[in-house]
Amino acid sequence: MPQPASDRADSRPRRRTHAAQPETRFDRRLSEILAHATDVFDEKGYEGASMRDLSRASGMSLAGLYYYFESKEKLLYLIQRHAFTTILERLRRRLDGVTDPEARIRVFILNHLEYFLANQKAMKVLSHEDEVLKNGHGSEIAAIKREYVHICVDLLEQLKQERSLDFSSRTAALSLFGMMNWIYTWYKPRDGNAEDLAQEMGDIFLRGVCSGPSRPPRKRP
Repeated sequence: MPQPASDRADSRPRRRTHAAQPETRFDRRLSEILAHATDVFDEKGYEGASMRDLSRASGMSLAGLYYYFESKEKLLYLIQRHAFTTILERLRRRLDGVTDPEARIRVFILNHLEYFLANQKAMKVLSHEDEVLKNGHGSEIAAIKREYVHICVDLLEQLKQERSLDFSSRTAALSLFGMMNWIYTWYKPRDGNAEDLAQEMGDIFLRGVCSGPSRPPRKRP
């Protein structure tokens, strides 16, 4: 059962400097509640969902739900925070030890597709309920998302430097997110698994950015 707000540690995301702790019973129960809330938001939309709907779906009493989560906005915030912190943590682990710039971009693509193909309802909720959060929750989620975008831009900058390419890393990053994020709308199982899609998407994307003009080499003084 989730802990009351007064007993919980500060929920703001932090970069971990130690090994991940084993999942607790509390973690598992919270994940279950967030999964049920995601289903409700996916089916009814945020505005159409009520705390009573969320109570029925999660199996928690309405009074208990209000006690632990205060509002449906708090649940939406926790869904978004869980999704983005999870994908960031997995990405950092996967990038560790990978040095080739192209390989690092492919890791980024695979990590993104794997998570969101396994959590398509969450991706739909994240995409459609992007502007709902208030009271500081929205700015916190926006900061996590900016960090994720900055990682992508940095990876593309590394590729540019290594191959002396000439393109806007930010525009390329936005284009890549456009390719990846429409998956939740159009994906069908016959399209292949995440690994196959990441390979093909990486081939298409990298072919595009790498076929552009190259910068002339710098003249040494």
